[in-house]
Amino acid sequence: MAEAAVRYLRSVRTASPEPVEALPRPELRCVGADERAPLDPREFRRVLGNFASGVAVVTAPPALAGDPPAGFACQSFTSLSLDPPLVAFMVGRTSTTWPRIARAGVFCVNVLGAGQAELCRSFAVSGADKFAGVAYDAAPASGSPRLAGTVAWIDCTIHAVHPGGDHLVVVGRVDALGTGEDDPDGPLLFHRGRFARMTAP
Repeated sequence: MAEAAVRYLRSVRTASPEPVEALPRPELRCVGADERAPLDPREFRRVLGNFASGVAVVTAPPALAGDPPAGFACQSFTSLSLDPPLVAFMVGRTSTTWPRIARAGVFCVNVLGAGQAELCRSFAVSGADKFAGVAYDAAPASGSPRLAGTVAWIDCTIHAVHPGGDHLVVVGRVDALGTGEDDPDGPLLFHRGRFARMTAP
């Protein structure tokens, strides 16, 4: 029976298959109010909050002379590509820090350790001097603040920015990276609206 199937397939196979045309790229547009699923935002947050994520602080050097460095706490960071080396983070369109990072054109992702919850909180506020009393040096490629005590850092150039609803998807090309201090409790996690730590099985 298998031999009969092979003979049939050989008989219908064409010598030179027709080329397949690439599909046109979809046009990017905003989603209309009448197209949105009837989801309660609170339920959306509650369900998605079951996905534990790491916590990082994204920093950038001053874009203009006399400006302070920029930084904000970020929960939505991920690796994206190995070749070329790309990472991504998401930032709200209403963020007042993002325009300063965009002007700088570079950023550093500082992956926080389990003991750095207070540091994260200081970068989550708006309008304050987030770097007051914070120890850091300059990341080697971008000069972005590389915070002391983090478990890892990723130094990047902005590669692309894509719209994503009420957020922007920022893609960075990695220019340098490394690990920092080895926190015995592992990285800082965020789960169900609160900070968490890894526990041994």
